[in-house]
Amino acid sequence: MSVGTSSAPGARRTARPPGPRPGDPAGLGIDPDQLPDGLVVADEHGRVICFNAAAVRITAVPADQALGQRLEEALPLEDLEGRRWWQLTDPYGGLAIRVGQPERNLLLPGGREVLVSARYVRARPTGPVRRVVVTLRDTEARRRTERSHAELIATVAHELRSPLTSVKGFTATLLAKWERFTDDQKRLMLETVDADADRVTRLIAELLDISRIDSGRLEVRRQPVDIGAAVGRHIQAYVAAGQPADRFLLRVQHPLPDLWADPDKVDQVLSNLLENAVRHGEGTVTIDITPSASPREREDAGTSVTVSDEGPGIPEESMNRVFTRFWRGSKRGGTGLGLYIVKGIVEAHGGTITVGRAPEGGAEFRFTLPVGAPAYLA
Repeated sequence: MSVGTSSAPGARRTARPPGPRPGDPAGLGIDPDQLPDGLVVADEHGRVICFNAAAVRITAVPADQALGQRLEEALPLEDLEGRRWWQLTDPYGGLAIRVGQPERNLLLPGGREVLVSARYVRARPTGPVRRVVVTLRDTEARRRTERSHAELIATVAHELRSPLTSVKGFTATLLAKWERFTDDQKRLMLETVDADADRVTRLIAELLDISRIDSGRLEVRRQPVDIGAAVGRHIQAYVAAGQPADRFLLRVQHPLPDLWADPDKVDQVLSNLLENAVRHGEGTVTIDITPSASPREREDAGTSVTVSDEGPGIPEESMNRVFTRFWRGSKRGGTGLGLYIVKGIVEAHGGTITVGRAPEGGAEFRFTLPVGAPAYLA
């Protein structure tokens, strides 16, 4: 609780008499304007005694206009069917055992939607209501989340439909007309089914990664990682698949500090960045691996990997959206989830990732991972 002090020398500190403080009309002990949500408090007579800054922002009603008004006039809420909410809930004259109203969507004048919950404060159980405390929350953040989830569902449904249709079509054809096809035809169809099954598996893995990233449950199992050898394996795989060996330039600055990271997740990051450079870039794909010093820590506090190409690059206006869900360049296919997952993996390691323009004009992705050993080995 706050205390008052006398200005006389040596005066003894005395407790402030009970009651609201200046700037704290509801007697809450805190400044209501510091709260992130809208707060409206009505007294035992239903008159508004607190209307904080967030409530002003959400309702567009000035505080001096709301203070002293009856609650139903200062906050004329309606449900989604157009019924007056205060008449339905009747906080002062309803059942004496009620303690409040759960959060629900209501409408302000003009049709703006807000999330509203209420608490009835009584001096004793089943006694008369002394305060009605109402919280208001803007629905825009929730709507953005709902839109993001809807987009994710739509994207996944679209990406799953194509390979599953192919799998179903080829397997049904083979079962119905097995004897009519040559061995080469059967092999081609089965290889297509196998590739489409891999595509579905990758998509499901992406969804699991997104779920873990969003919930903060992405596990990192740290082991010693030879980052140069890991990049080399990816390059060899591309060359074996038909890419010319001279399209890749790997430069490693020795000596590198020992890197402790999750090898599977590092491979996932490298796979995504190299695939982007190969599929959407042009010219030579250059991979630079260097130690990265931190001014606040010991030297060589991290290992940096830079992947760049010589293609058209990423438009300047798109740079800040590259690591968001569903971002695709003008000619990009896929789900648009890969770079979002890459950023989540790097940050789960305590690292950072950036995007920019390469010296040759293409896209340049650079991620840095800290190299310290896990705590249990320290």
